[in-house]
Amino acid sequence: MKKTGLLIFLILYSFSLKSQDSFTLNEAIEFGLINNSISKNAANDIKIANAKKWETIATGLPQINSFIEYNNNIKQPISLVPSEFFGGSPGEFTELSFGTKQTIDGSVTLSQLLFDGSYSVGLASIKLYMDIAYKVKIKTDQEVKKSIISAYGNALVSQERVKFLERNLSNVKSNLDEIEKIYNNGLTELENVEQLKITYGSIKNSLDYSAKLNKTSLNLLKLIIGYDIEKEIVLSNNLQDLAIKNILDNKSIENFEIEKNIDYQMALNNTKSQKTLLTLEKSKALPTLRGFIKGGYNGNNNSFKFFKPDQKWYGYSFAGVSMSVPIFSSLRKSAKTQQAKIEFEKSKIDFSQSKKKIIIQLDNANSEYQYAVNSYNNAVENVKLAEKIERKNQIKFLEGLISGLNLRQAQMQLYSIQNELLQSMLEVINKKTNLEIILTQN
Repeated sequence: MKKTGLLIFLILYSFSLKSQDSFTLNEAIEFGLINNSISKNAANDIKIANAKKWETIATGLPQINSFIEYNNNIKQPISLVPSEFFGGSPGEFTELSFGTKQTIDGSVTLSQLLFDGSYSVGLASIKLYMDIAYKVKIKTDQEVKKSIISAYGNALVSQERVKFLERNLSNVKSNLDEIEKIYNNGLTELENVEQLKITYGSIKNSLDYSAKLNKTSLNLLKLIIGYDIEKEIVLSNNLQDLAIKNILDNKSIENFEIEKNIDYQMALNNTKSQKTLLTLEKSKALPTLRGFIKGGYNGNNNSFKFFKPDQKWYGYSFAGVSMSVPIFSSLRKSAKTQQAKIEFEKSKIDFSQSKKKIIIQLDNANSEYQYAVNSYNNAVENVKLAEKIERKNQIKFLEGLISGLNLRQAQMQLYSIQNELLQSMLEVINKKTNLEIILTQN
């Protein structure tokens, strides 16, 4: 029985380990880039682009089509033939009906596109089309990564806030127990006890809310990385360690190459795309040339007996070339070409603006990052000072040198600065991410 119980325990314990996963920030990013719904769709868009590529190529390759047509002449057309052909009087006509009542025609046609300006432009733009799809995937992954880092950081902040509040609540509870003893001995006023009770209740309420917010933050992270909402998740990284790491790993912007920035590349591709569309509209004024070979059989009968052994079938085959030449479209083609030309000019203006915008974004991201680092360093020092002040006021309060209101003010100052510290650590991580995304070379 003991062995059986031990075996069951090990099975249940093993299952409990499988029901939750531990993620570092980098592991969460890797998991999210595979399982995030937006990243999945971006990957599917590349598959669609590949299919579109082969669709374009196949348009200019040989095409084989079969054709079957069945006709039942419910009322056959009448033709008038001069009667004199049959010995009649000149000027008179004889009514005749030609052909059988039912016919079947089956054929196979092999066609080949010989020249089409639009097709040539399409082939030339395949590489650009695929590059656009890949660039969109890169940009999407960057945005997903940014969301994951933000969600991971928020979840860590929620956890750290709970720890701060639990420690603060424990300290206040100790002070409250101590001051109640002093009050029961008649050595302090009731107001001092009440002030601590107010502080205790406020922290208790904040702790309850933060515990619920922590769960929500974890669920949001699960949603973003594509993790099962019902399963537990453990964050391996520490908020302070991440913040310090992001400070130490600062990158210089001196070697920034704008040509390798994804937004620059996407803006450039947009200009190339508009130029291609302009070339496409111009190519529509060129002729289209096709070659074909067609062969088939037809059968004729007055009743539906086409599958009888005695049914006669007559074969035929021919080859040819067809050419379509656009001549006049009431200036429609000219209007569309003008539109494409204007869109191309607009894209060049947008591209020029994009370059300026990227430079401004880089400068702003770097400034915000430096400000976040400074704010974090200030918050670290401020927490130390606020803790020192709060401890001194605790001692003074318990010795009856200050009122409960004075202690509460010192405590509220500490709690506020603690929150500022948590927020500053998150800002360091997020602002560093924003800067890194701009500096990323593709």
